Amino acid sequence: MIKLNLFFLTIYVLCAVHILSCNNKPSKSNPQAEAIRFKTYSYIDKQGTGIEAFRMLIPVDWKFEGGINWILNNPSMPATAAFRVHKTSRVEEFEVFPNQPFFWTNNEMLLSMFPIGSRYFGNEVHPPVDPLEALKKIVIPRFRQDVHELKIIREQPLPELAKSLGAGMQSQPGVSASADGAKISIEYKRNGIPIEEEIYGVVEQISFPIQSMYGYVTNTIWFIDYIFSFKARKGKLEANTKLFQTIAFSFKLNPLWFSKYNQVIEYLAQREIQQIRNIGQLSRIISQTHNEISDMMMESYNQRQAVTDRISENFSDYIRGVDRYYNPIEERPVELPSGYQNAWTNSLSEYIVSENPDYNPNIGSNLNWQRMDKK
Repeated sequence: MIKLNLFFLTIYVLCAVHILSCNNKPSKSNPQAEAIRFKTYSYIDKQGTGIEAFRMLIPVDWKFEGGINWILNNPSMPATAAFRVHKTSRVEEFEVFPNQPFFWTNNEMLLSMFPIGSRYFGNEVHPPVDPLEALKKIVIPRFRQDVHELKIIREQPLPELAKSLGAGMQSQPGVSASADGAKISIEYKRNGIPIEEEIYGVVEQISFPIQSMYGYVTNTIWFIDYIFSFKARKGKLEANTKLFQTIAFSFKLNPLWFSKYNQVIEYLAQREIQQIRNIGQLSRIISQTHNEISDMMMESYNQRQAVTDRISENFSDYIRGVDRYYNPIEERPVELPSGYQNAWTNSLSEYIVSENPDYNPNIGSNLNWQRMDKK
């Protein structure tokens, strides 16, 4: 089974230009001051394939940190994505967390050799938990250790989130699969600044029978995946939400990178799940992959992209909306924050939105900005 949290493959990111705040009302005296400008960010997988892995929209003055990490001790998931996009202050931030893979079994002999906390073929041995428990007992302790006065404000089951992502759909004869989602809202202080954050996640579980010397046992592979969060200074999260959502929905995975990723998985499986740690070995594996995308790989990519499209259509049930515009230069749709009446683009794949009808990005600019119509 192929798992990779390049989200949405969870992948989200967003920001606003330095000169504006999304809470400001349009300025009648200076229409040029009320606008939000985005750029297209392309992530190059330098550690692994050496090619573009994905691209997305981010505000022009925000920073991208992190990316794809190749760790070949888990053959079914040799790469994960973990990154954040944030303002310089790092208070307003969108973050994608790495998938957390686990293994469990009712085979007592196997558990005696691989107790809780150990690794079994790259997966941490741990009994399955529900998504709220996963966020509270696993995600927060692992990724929010450096904060103070942390408290959980709200908990919300989101079964529709897992459904909209297409998670838990791997059921086959003799194999059972399920998925469930959740969200928690937390508050804490970092560097003395009060922060509020919403963390989302999905728990997927796949169980299958195995013949052992003592009869049939059940093995379970489960994941906490699609883990991401939005955070801002306390009281400002709601105002920034649609900016975060815009970046999330703009994520596009490169089908050639996805093909190479799948070829690496096939290679590891054929080599009997060898433990490969050296980056030189990774380079040799990738050098044996080819640049042709098979029909099967393309179908898998299209299925994953369809998941992203479903997210764009359905996710506004949980996070405030975006509007879809038509880019006349690239001849394709693009999602931008809702609530703005005017939008423009240029040949550099940059975008500006504004609520002020008098705003014109061509004034004082050497770029050719073209207006976009809502779809």
